[in-house]
Amino acid sequence: MINTIELFAGCGGLLDGFEQSRHYKMLGAVEWEKAPCDNLIRRLQDGWQMKDADKKVLRFDIQRTDELFKGWNDTEYGVSEHGLDGLVGNRTVDLIVGGPPCQAYSIAGRVRDANGMRDDYRNYLFESYLKVVDHYKPKAFVFENVPGILSAKPGDGQRNIIDIIQEQFSDAGYVLLNPLKDAVIDMTEYGVPQNRKRIIILGLSRNVYGEKCEDLLNEFYYTVLPSHKVTKKRTVRDAIGDLPALYPLEHDQKVDGVRTAHSLPNPYVPNHIARWNSKRDIEIFKMLEEDIESGRNKYVTADALKKLYTERTGKTSNVHKYHVLRWDEPSNLIPAHLYKDGLRHIHPDSKQARSITIREAARLQTFPDNYIFYGSSTDIFKMIGNAVPPLFAKCVAEAVFDLLFRGKGNE
Repeated sequence: MINTIELFAGCGGLLDGFEQSRHYKMLGAVEWEKAPCDNLIRRLQDGWQMKDADKKVLRFDIQRTDELFKGWNDTEYGVSEHGLDGLVGNRTVDLIVGGPPCQAYSIAGRVRDANGMRDDYRNYLFESYLKVVDHYKPKAFVFENVPGILSAKPGDGQRNIIDIIQEQFSDAGYVLLNPLKDAVIDMTEYGVPQNRKRIIILGLSRNVYGEKCEDLLNEFYYTVLPSHKVTKKRTVRDAIGDLPALYPLEHDQKVDGVRTAHSLPNPYVPNHIARWNSKRDIEIFKMLEEDIESGRNKYVTADALKKLYTERTGKTSNVHKYHVLRWDEPSNLIPAHLYKDGLRHIHPDSKQARSITIREAARLQTFPDNYIFYGSSTDIFKMIGNAVPPLFAKCVAEAVFDLLFRGKGNE
């Protein structure tokens, strides 16, 4: 088995895909937020029978790297006597996997922020990732992020962050693809039923692969990973069309303390409860869904949707607030801020007139149904939106294995 460490693990989208490939042994995973840690531990215990998951998942701030390695005693994060080094022991770390938070690099985030996110500390979380890589010196690493990382210019705005990243990893002895714009992946091409593009940076140790690094990277991006592409893109219907319908009710009801204006699923499906929608929103959803179903398409342009939003709410918006998923196309992006607002993720069926459920968001992110999410809907929507789709993560895991541990990289 190939030993891995997972950084910025979240609720485990990348990790789940690597587990599905059956080629890797996770020595430790690091995540600082409590809700994703709790869900990841339960997933590893229940889904992967990893009895010691509560010891392998370390809830800690990766920026405190020295403590992460050696152990800590902290009022927020508890006590770890031996840290990540204690989990690794005398074993070799073959691969480090993970992606720092992307908000500081995303183009949408930079547009919303008055200073273009240039002063956001998350711009430099890659340095903590690099410290872990430099400490364990794996054969390779996989680094995931948003395509906006290619154009982000933090600090004084003089240099692209991607040039700094490439330079610092090179100084640490790792070779990356050049140009990195070719590392941007359209996940719909790999069976993910959602328009999601991400940059996947594979870094190879110069000490291990030497002069083969460039050839191996070219083979990974242009041959091995593309071999996992699907012949037909999956759609919203493929992903969620078989889930039980949830219909509007005359009166709200509470389920386990959660308020909903819709019926319950029959048969029961975990995490498939409609979030509460107001009567006004339900009426708007129904009108928008019927507009598409009828073929009138009166409200499919951004201008028409912005005008409708102003007419119905009295508010104005620079971007259109409403979007109905199309049955026969991939979904729009499932974002972390879905927990704040479901108006841009409206279910296609006018009889249901609602925004999507946690289970539907999870399906569009390719989480298997036996991944049961626990906690508040706010936390769950956020962690699902932040995750790497496990189906795509499995493609990456198998491609890395084929290239480095079974193919030319293992010669």
